[in-house]
Amino acid sequence: MTSDSDDALSWEGDDARTPKDPALPQGWNAVGKGSADVGRIEEDGSVTPAGETERAGLSTAMLLVLGVVGGVYLLYTIGWVVGGLRLKPLASFLVDDAMFLPWFVLAIAAPALWFLATWVLTRGRAAWVRIAFLLAGVVLLVPWPFVTVG
Repeated sequence: MTSDSDDALSWEGDDARTPKDPALPQGWNAVGKGSADVGRIEEDGSVTPAGETERAGLSTAMLLVLGVVGGVYLLYTIGWVVGGLRLKPLASFLVDDAMFLPWFVLAIAAPALWFLATWVLTRGRAAWVRIAFLLAGVVLLVPWPFVTVG
């Protein structure tokens, strides 16, 4: 027989145990301490354990944009090498080699650094943000020594 104090702590049919593996339905995200231990409830009712959720891959359009912009950046790198080497004799009258060489190397590496920084810093953002930053790099990193000197 239960006492009155035990009856006050439970309802008839109440299952007082906590679920063994906490899970959230689709569209909900766990935040805070212990959020990595929370699984997902799939549409069919099954529970996906924490850490086994699959990230969606890149779409075909995004892969195509990345390939085209990556190719443009590769051409920009070649343009900076060719244009900078052609600009070297002209620049030797104005600046010393110790001043020209670090900026020449940085100009060659700039397209690759921009692509890498955009890739890392826009992770988890909308696709249009990543594309906007990549296209901004296409505009800003034009190899002007190649364009002007030829």
